[in-house]
Amino acid sequence: MSRKTAIYPGTFDPITFGHIDVLERAAKIFEKVIISIARSSSKNALFTIDERVKLIQQVTAGLKNVETDVFEGLLVKYAESKNADVLIRGLRAISDFEYEFQMALTNRKIAPEVETIFLMPNEKYSYISSTLVKEIAAYNGDLSGFVPKIVSDKLKQKFMR
Repeated sequence: MSRKTAIYPGTFDPITFGHIDVLERAAKIFEKVIISIARSSSKNALFTIDERVKLIQQVTAGLKNVETDVFEGLLVKYAESKNADVLIRGLRAISDFEYEFQMALTNRKIAPEVETIFLMPNEKYSYISSTLVKEIAAYNGDLSGFVPKIVSDKLKQKFMR
């Protein structure tokens, strides 16, 4: 079976160069990639859903086969509703693997027709996390190696308040 549509889910609070790298890799493999922001998350978000959608759309404008969407509920059920048969998960380090492996097996149990594919970002982005980026921004650090300028500017605005 040909894999045409993939979902790249996450909170993307904010989107980083690591996320973008994984997204660009996925966009080369699949006809369509939907970067999907989780609406209900246990994480305390800095950016609203609308702010994240706008930032993601701005930084991915050059990727013609990428769409941005928001979801809530079970990820595999959302994937089925979008006729997607693949979930993209980024793995930065070995520490990510155990959790992601557990999630992939759970998703397979719920929806066996939906595959999970793990993509690793370029090693220069492998240590970047949204949490780390927010901490650097909170202390007015240089964000240029972690996020696009538009994201950096929005982070600075958030922490100037």
